[in-house]
Amino acid sequence: MPSVSAVARLLPDPGRVDRPLRVIVVCWGNICRSPLAEFMLRAAVDAAGLGDQVEVSSAGTSTEEIGHPMDQRTLATLRRHGVPDTGFAAKRARQFRPETFDQADLVLAADRIHEEILRKRARTPEEVGRIRMLRSFDPQAVSAGDVGMDDPWYGNDRDFDQTFREVEGAIPGIVAYLSDQVGARPGFGRSF
Repeated sequence: MPSVSAVARLLPDPGRVDRPLRVIVVCWGNICRSPLAEFMLRAAVDAAGLGDQVEVSSAGTSTEEIGHPMDQRTLATLRRHGVPDTGFAAKRARQFRPETFDQADLVLAADRIHEEILRKRARTPEEVGRIRMLRSFDPQAVSAGDVGMDDPWYGNDRDFDQTFREVEGAIPGIVAYLSDQVGARPGFGRSF
């Protein structure tokens, strides 16, 4: 887990209270890993009582899937694991472009290639500071030295379940971080 001082530098203005904190999960096409993590994290944020203080969305680095729905295997995985449907049918792939940083306080990359692409798209050092590997919030992944996320695209249900477990391992750390950030915002206190 990163130090408190390192984490505090992630958000551009934690004192800003006129809007929720915005988290965007990013993978390649925005049809497998990032929407899986988006809906899992959204459910965890809601369960922690932060749903009105944190917005979670997702995007992809490529253009090839723009406008497409989630992969059916992603949808099946979410349902198989009981993740609440908070807009599965409405989810459409979108691209993370440089101006998308204007809508993000924390950008969670699925893998190193996405982190590298996001760093190149960042327009300022401050925007680079918003980028983190999603699994860097999982102490076991950090300890193992592997914070990348497996790509289930060429796989089957077992591969999608593996990706689910990888996201699941990072969620407690992400939610704890977001809770701390919300609590640090004057006048925008915790709801639990």
